[in-house]
Amino acid sequence: MLSVLAYKYGFILYIAYLGAAMRATVAERGQITIPKVLREQLGIRPGTILEFTEENGRLVAVKVMPEDPVDRVYGCLGPGIQTDSLIAELRGDV
Repeated sequence: MLSVLAYKYGFILYIAYLGAAMRATVAERGQITIPKVLREQLGIRPGTILEFTEENGRLVAVKVMPEDPVDRVYGCLGPGIQTDSLIAELRGDV
C-alpha cells in the first residue's frame, strides 16, 4: 500500500512504501510526483486512477482497479430469463 503523510505547514509529503521513506514537494496547484521506483513497482502509469482517503492523519492513495465489463452486464436480463430462450425469441424460433 502506498501511504503519504501530509504536513499542514511546509507542504512536504513523506511517501512511505515498505519501510523506504521518500520525499516529494507539493506544487502550487497541489500536485506531487510519485517517485519512479514506486510507480514501476505499483504499476502506476499515465491514466491510472488513484483513490485518496485520510487515515489517522495520513493521506492514503490506493490504485483503483478497472471494472470488469462482464460484471457490469451480468444479470441484466433479470431472474427467470434463460439465455437460450432469449436467443430463440430474438431469432423468431418461438
